[in-house]
Formats: sequence, structure tokens, C-alpha cells
Amino acid sequence: MAGTEERGGREALRDTTSGFFQKYGVAFVMVASVVGSGSIFIASSAGVQYGYALAWAFIGAALLGIMAQDMSARLGIFGEPLGAFMRRRLGGRLTMLLAGIISIGAVLWTIELTAATAKGIAVLLGGAVSWQILSIPVVILAILTGLLNYEGLEQVLTATLFILLAAYVIVAGVSAPPVIEVARGVIPSIPGPAALTLAASILGSTAIWSNFFLESNLVAEKGWTSAEDIPTMRKDLVFGYSLAMVLVLSVLVVTATVITDRNQLASFITPALALTRPIGQWAALLFLFGTAAAAFNSIMPIMWVPAYLFEHARGKDPDSADRSFKAIYAGGTALGVLAPVIAYTTGLGVIDMVVLFPAYNGIVSLPITAVLLFWALNDEGVMGDRTNGLALNALNFLLVALAFGLAAISLPGLIETLTTGGL
Repeated sequence: MAGTEERGGREALRDTTSGFFQKYGVAFVMVASVVGSGSIFIASSAGVQYGYALAWAFIGAALLGIMAQDMSARLGIFGEPLGAFMRRRLGGRLTMLLAGIISIGAVLWTIELTAATAKGIAVLLGGAVSWQILSIPVVILAILTGLLNYEGLEQVLTATLFILLAAYVIVAGVSAPPVIEVARGVIPSIPGPAALTLAASILGSTAIWSNFFLESNLVAEKGWTSAEDIPTMRKDLVFGYSLAMVLVLSVLVVTATVITDRNQLASFITPALALTRPIGQWAALLFLFGTAAAAFNSIMPIMWVPAYLFEHARGKDPDSADRSFKAIYAGGTALGVLAPVIAYTTGLGVIDMVVLFPAYNGIVSLPITAVLLFWALNDEGVMGDRTNGLALNALNFLLVALAFGLAAISLPGLIETLTTGGL
């Protein structure tokens, strides 16, 4: 009897999980790239420098990300993927050139994520193996994981996100933050002039350009092809971004609670080390595991984007099961092994790469993508009578303005950092 009940319970759980992935899951692939080493470091910086005061910025950035990806999904449902739109309007050669320029950002992202993952594992191993050596198996595992079909990748990334959610929420809860102070952080405020720059970084790490391309492609993978699928798509976005925000805000809460000296934030693993004294080594290990897993989890969705882009640029209908798609993905992801080479030749540390390399995306890739999305959603030849209305155009224009504003804010600091030899 007990065995029958146990089997029945397992079957019910399997049916529930299967039913969930039949309806939802695309947004979890998207937010896997939101919850990465860069986001963790930015959330840690916000917590150390301003306590809980910038929690509202993460929530606002998530809302903007939801609305931008809603537009991307509608483009894929009622029109065509953003990469296909580029080829239609710009031609194959210019699309190929833009795909190359944009994809540089994805490769740089992959290099720093490889370094961050390997560094986290190296610390977990007590330094027994260097992060430079560990970067090789990290890249191999990322390639193998990304070569799964869409359904397999979706389930792997979603499962990892829920594991991360449990890890960070446990650590945040044990750190015993003052609930009232945390709640006050939801109310918008600017605690200092430098907080504006950090708020821009929060936007750049949450409303991610690569997701605008990916969402417009993955709606077809999910079978979302008509207006009837819009409510499900929007629920999916809310589920995914809500999970991401709980994760990232947990990092902010932990750092704001346990780190009082802003000079202590030497790297994205510092919060883990700071947890050892007030809570215990188990909390530090859990936080470190989460940091490494989050960085690794971001590699696959980010590197799928160049594969979709170049397939569209070649005039092909991308299929994640095709050899050419897999070859582009594997070749791009393999460049992650350049992380130790770059560290050796330039003197940049892991934290330098975590902060500097994604800046290319904010300065180059995000503005280009925001303009293309604005153009596509107002093209009647693509969207028919589903083009943006006045309210959506105002929102899309805000996204474009914020993208160029973020680029303007980030560029001087990036140039200064590169010319002075790192952070």
C-alpha cells in the first residue's frame, strides 16, 4: 500500500511538472541570464553602499524588463523574430555585420561568466585547483548543456534557478535583516549622486538585450503563435522575473545586513566570506555555490543568441537541433577558455572581467537592440494591425532613451578603467 501511494505521488509530481513546462518556462530561460555574476556583484555593491535603499531600482528594472520582453514576444507571435526582421529590412550583409558587432558582447559575457564560475568553484575547493585550470571543464560542461534540445535546456535552467532561489532565501532569512528597513527600500529614493550610476547598472543587468532577441525566437519553440497565447506568455514573464528579483534582492539583503564596511567588497565572493563569522561556514558555502551556479547558468541562454542571429543573417530558419546552430553555439562558447589567457596577458582579475566585459553590452549591444525593437514593433509590414500604440511606443522610447543614457554613463568610466589597468 505504501509503495503504491509513493508511486502515485511520484507520478502526480511528474504530471504536475510536465504540465507546468507545457505552459510555462520561456521566461526562466530568459532570467537565467539576468541572475549572473554581474547581477550578484551589482546587488552586493548596492547593499554594501546604500543598504536596502536601492531595492526599488531592482523592482523597477524588472518591470521594465517584463514590458520590453512582452514587446519582443508579441513581435515573435504576430510578426517574426528580431533577427529575421533585421535581414528583411537591412539585407544579409549588414545583418551579418551587426550580428558580429552585437555578438562580441555575448562572447565577452561568456568569458567573464566562465571566469566567475571557475573562481567560485576554486574557492569552494579551497584553492586546491586554480580557477584558470577549472575554466576548461566549465566551458566543456557549458557546451554540452547548451547542446541539449530546447525542452531539455529549459528544464535544466529552471531547476537550477529554483535551487538558487532556495539557497539565497535561506541565507537571507538566517542573516536576520530588519524587515521594516527592507520594506522602506521599496519606496523610490536616491541616497546619493553615485547611486544614479549604480541604478543605471541595475537596469543594464536586468533589462538584457540578448533576451529581446531570444524571446522573439523562443515563443515559436513554446508553441505560442496566436493572440490566445498572450495571457500565458505574460504570466510566464511575471513568474520568471519574480523569481529573479527574489534571488537578486536576497543578495542585496544579505550584503546590506552582514557587510558594514564598503571597502570590504573586494569581489562577488566577498559576501560569502563575510557570512562565515555571524552565521557559519555552511552559509558561506551555500552563497558561494549559488554564485558559481548563477554564473554558469547564464552562459547557455546568452550564447544561444549569436546562434539565432547568425542563422537569421544567413537566411536560415534557426532550429536548435540543426548542426549549424549547434556549431555556432559550441564555437562561441568555446571562446570562454580565453578567460585565463586574458587574465595573464592583461593583468585583469576575475572581478575586473565581471564588471568591465558586460559594459560592452550596455554601451553597444543594448542601444542597437532597443532601436531595432522599436523599429520592428512599428513596422506595419511585419506587425500588421498589431503595431505599438501610443502607450507602448512611449514605453519603447523610454527603453531606447535609457539604453543610450546607460551607454553615456558607462563609457567614460570604462575608458578610465581600461587605461588605468583595471578596477
